[in-house]
Amino acid sequence: MPRIQGFEAYRMAMPRGRRPESILVRVAGDDGVVGWGEVTGSDLCWADMEERVGPALLGLDWDLPEEIGGIGGLGGRAAASAIDIACWDLWCRRQGSPLAHSLGGTRTSIMAGARLSPEPMLDVLLARVNRLISGGYTRATLAVHPGWDIEPVRAVRQAFPAIALQVDAMEAYTEAPEHLSALEALDAYGLVTIERPFPGGDLAAYAGLQRQIATAVCLDPADLETVDAAIAMQAGRALGLRISRLGGLTAARGAHDRALAAGWEIWCGGAGGFGIGQAAAVALASLPGCDLPSDVTEMPAATAVVSPPVSATGGVVAVPLTQPGLGHDIDEALIARLARQTLRIPA
Repeated sequence: MPRIQGFEAYRMAMPRGRRPESILVRVAGDDGVVGWGEVTGSDLCWADMEERVGPALLGLDWDLPEEIGGIGGLGGRAAASAIDIACWDLWCRRQGSPLAHSLGGTRTSIMAGARLSPEPMLDVLLARVNRLISGGYTRATLAVHPGWDIEPVRAVRQAFPAIALQVDAMEAYTEAPEHLSALEALDAYGLVTIERPFPGGDLAAYAGLQRQIATAVCLDPADLETVDAAIAMQAGRALGLRISRLGGLTAARGAHDRALAAGWEIWCGGAGGFGIGQAAAVALASLPGCDLPSDVTEMPAATAVVSPPVSATGGVVAVPLTQPGLGHDIDEALIARLARQTLRIPA
């Protein structure tokens, strides 16, 4: 396997500060083949790439993307995720294989879901859900928190009885009686899942809630050890796969395999606002256990660096199977124009 001879990172910012910045990475082999990755960035992630992960990649001998895990472990999960995606893309391009197939995907298309940021006005919330439905999305995820949970869910369910509805509690609840009472009341509204109701490490709370409700409790794990422990404790029945949180495609596929074997439901989420992270999520969502609609919402046209862009038609996203790797061409000239900081190793 040719060695990695070049590593580049690009710090990107969405126009007018509408979204968190992304970091794009480019990994080049000495045979001229390149691979791309993306993650929602931070100063710490950038430092990991500059000081540890990037230099460690140069000259690395590897045969399979799974072997990159040790290098990714030199930094945090965000940096590891971007590197892992890029190395999978590079490897698949060399093999002439679509990323979805190389991961074990079996789908030619996936159903798209979308999540809504917190919205305290019911009329505005209903209008936003209506726009999603008009755009063909089959699942909406509402942000909830103590004191703002039953009322918005009831309103959306009454207005849109057929939509697949999920709630994301963003770890805001505890086992206080009033919190548990509210979570149990949500069980009456036909939800797909209640996502991350408690802090991720409190698996006992997850297990207790799952025993009390019919709705699937959904975990957002940060590592495979948490997945194994949650399955053993029956601390839920659904798994959200966020590539960046798990540290890359390799770990996310491992989490998928464990959840599938346990009979859990699975959905995937993309990361970043420039299309590369979304393309990786589409490939991951093609795996056989990912039956729930996944978060692969479209990117703004002005910042999409992938061609063709990741897009949904009638709530369905096609899995690209005619090109190797991520299945998209990368507009490197656009990346160069939009980048506000660039790192090259070697310089």
